[in-house]
Amino acid sequence: MRITITIAATLLASAVHAAPLTYRQSLDAAAANAPALRAAALQGEAAKAPAKAAGALPDPKLALGLDNFPISGPPAGRFASHEMTMGRVGYSQDMPSAAKRQARIGRAQADIVAAGAEGVVEARQVRVAAALAWIELLYAQRKLAALDGVLAQLEPLWTAAPSGVASGRSRPAQALEAAQMRANLEDRRSEAVSELGRARAALTRWTGDPDPQAIDQAPDLDLDPATLRAAIDRNPTLLARDAAARQAQADVALAKADKRPDWSWEVAYQRRDPMFGDMVSAAVSVSLPLWGKSRQDPMIAARAASAGRAEAQREDTRRTLAAQLEADLADHVMHHEQWLRARDTLLPLARQRADLETAGYGAGTAALPDVLAAFAGLSDAQLTTLDREATVAIDAARLSLTYGSDDQ
Repeated sequence: MRITITIAATLLASAVHAAPLTYRQSLDAAAANAPALRAAALQGEAAKAPAKAAGALPDPKLALGLDNFPISGPPAGRFASHEMTMGRVGYSQDMPSAAKRQARIGRAQADIVAAGAEGVVEARQVRVAAALAWIELLYAQRKLAALDGVLAQLEPLWTAAPSGVASGRSRPAQALEAAQMRANLEDRRSEAVSELGRARAALTRWTGDPDPQAIDQAPDLDLDPATLRAAIDRNPTLLARDAAARQAQADVALAKADKRPDWSWEVAYQRRDPMFGDMVSAAVSVSLPLWGKSRQDPMIAARAASAGRAEAQREDTRRTLAAQLEADLADHVMHHEQWLRARDTLLPLARQRADLETAGYGAGTAALPDVLAAFAGLSDAQLTTLDREATVAIDAARLSLTYGSDDQ
């Protein structure tokens, strides 16, 4: 995925306001507003800037000097009347070997690729984090709504409990049970409100929206394991390891280039007494890497070992990703089965029991504690179903965004 974040786009996207967000909108908002992605984009620019100078020649040198000025004998301390005294202006240029310049270019290009790969990894991590925050917010909203629904359904029972005691239909302890259940449900509602606040804060971190609201449906809960397995070799984390290995290979090339001789040239204009005439000098120097076994070869061996280490780390990362994918898929299957069991069996049974006990209470065949216990079971089943569905949705989003393509 190409990172196309610019400063102008960031400034525009930062002026967000609280608004309902769909799943896709939350991912887009995170891509436009996450500071981590701005940092990654600037890191890429920082890597590109020095690449232009990587293969350039070193700066030339200007030399000013005085040659052959006498300090002893009859002409000591005098400029004139001595044919060897002269002022000198020189210009010199170092010329690194072509191999060394090419190796520096290769290292700069490897740095650009590495910065880009790290940016893609960061973008993937931001997408995953924003997706999970949105899903957690969505289900926190649904859990709060479910608890409010149960409390609303039980409202007639809260008022019926004291009247039942007064009429002699219920024991005094049964009224206390109603109060206890109401307190427990309100405790759970407080927990749901706290969970909602945490999820909203997490999504605000990634989108910049000060008061986000999750709307619409959760992402597709079904996965294609074969597609995810096939995408392992294109995973950004693995590509970042490839870029690190490329940097290590570039370092090997740089170390080998040190065995190639460099050279330099210089010219100088020398001003003498007019009676003797001026002079011009020119010279060429060549470095002699004669002791490669004690100087360059150890460095080459060290860089080669680092390159081998980078390759080994790349393979370790590939195996880790593959193993983690299989473990995550196994967990997803388990979570999916548990959610279906709660949705299709536990929740309908709990709802049926609550309906039956309510009808029995109205007919005088069921006591208030029976109704309260049934509704307590219903609230548990509703929250359990929502929790399990949220877990499946989180699994699906994390797996598809971590191991799949960025289009998912």
